[in-house]
Amino acid sequence: MPRKTMITKEMLSDSAFALLQEEGVEEVTARKLAAKQGCSTQPIFHVYNGMEDIIREMFERCVLYFQKYHALYTQTHRSIPNVPFVALGLSYIRFAAEEPNLFRFLFLGKDKFGMSLYEMLNGENGVLSKEVAAAKADGCADPQMIFMSMWIFIHGAGCMTITGDYDLDEKDTEELLVNSYKAYKELG
Repeated sequence: MPRKTMITKEMLSDSAFALLQEEGVEEVTARKLAAKQGCSTQPIFHVYNGMEDIIREMFERCVLYFQKYHALYTQTHRSIPNVPFVALGLSYIRFAAEEPNLFRFLFLGKDKFGMSLYEMLNGENGVLSKEVAAAKADGCADPQMIFMSMWIFIHGAGCMTITGDYDLDEKDTEELLVNSYKAYKELG
């Protein structure tokens, strides 16, 4: 009798993440996960207490994925002007274009599993804290308010990207972000 394949938590997590990326969170079900992994649903519920545990893990994994995405984006796009919130905005909008299902799950879903937007964006490297500090060092009286003003544009552009309504290229988006920052700085 052939030995049964051992289904590990890592294997299930990887399959759930791939399913999330390909089809969206609504399609991360026990049946679809079992089919993707090539097993019954039994190993899933042997490893996880329920689908809520899987979705929570996928959320945490997506947060880290976005943070790594942003770090890689800024490393590979060194020509971005050193203007606060511009690199973050550009990577966020690109993330929406390249990973629409992850974007929807992270930034448009109702459940953030107790994590604030600040925590999601800031990450271990303090990305948002550094941007706010850079704005303050640049003479902004209220860098948090400038961030919120910029974020309304950035998030709106990300949402428009996944609906197909955002047609500015990266250069035009960069220019718009730089000009927005400068205008908000002058107002504040």
